[in-house]
Amino acid sequence: MRIGICDDEQKARDYIADKIKCLYSTDTIVTYVSGRALLCAETLPDILFLDIQMPQPDGVETAKRLRQKDKNMIIIFVTATADYVFEAFDVGAFHYLVKPFADNKFTEVFQNARRQVLDRKNAEAFSMSVPRKKPGILITAGGKHFTIHLEDIIYAEVYDRKIMIHTLDSDIEYYGKMKDLEKEAGEDFFRTHRAYLVNFRYITKYDATTIYLKKGQALMSKQNYREFVRRYLHYNQKLCRRS
Repeated sequence: MRIGICDDEQKARDYIADKIKCLYSTDTIVTYVSGRALLCAETLPDILFLDIQMPQPDGVETAKRLRQKDKNMIIIFVTATADYVFEAFDVGAFHYLVKPFADNKFTEVFQNARRQVLDRKNAEAFSMSVPRKKPGILITAGGKHFTIHLEDIIYAEVYDRKIMIHTLDSDIEYYGKMKDLEKEAGEDFFRTHRAYLVNFRYITKYDATTIYLKKGQALMSKQNYREFVRRYLHYNQKLCRRS
């Protein structure tokens, strides 16, 4: 984790740095001699110990400008007076340590700050790992509007001048054109026959005449077979790279 210390006094910077090293020796500690130096930094810390009483910009002004760059940074104000406590929380400070502070108080505040950073990073990592639903298509059937997520579509077929969409749990028919649906569906779908559009995701097996799906079957046109095989192999290779 990256920990920043911004104070115009060398002694104060070293004091806090020593406490951090004793608690978490693997953390990266970066020190700044002024608010201006901190604001010019290319990489900002996850947690910042920030002195308030510094030459301009002081700690409060520095924090206001930092918030424009990073809304998630944990800011812990460190100062010799409690006079600025309300201004500190106006800029979203995590805590306010008044010098001199006890070791146990510093440890408590720092560990709580680290826990919050780790919880946020874990939540972000989880969010990135969860597959998101692909965009849906909006159709009108029976006077009602439906949004169908593309990944839920097994296949579609032209049926009695209507399009029938088969999903995992329902069949929906509506007036439309297969070429329009094909365009909206994207590269994970293939037009095996003029009357069929299949989702690669749900194919269980195939041959030169028939596509067997998780639910139902679709016809295969002879002229489309070679391109289908090429596209289906490419789809499976893409899945392997993702995993």
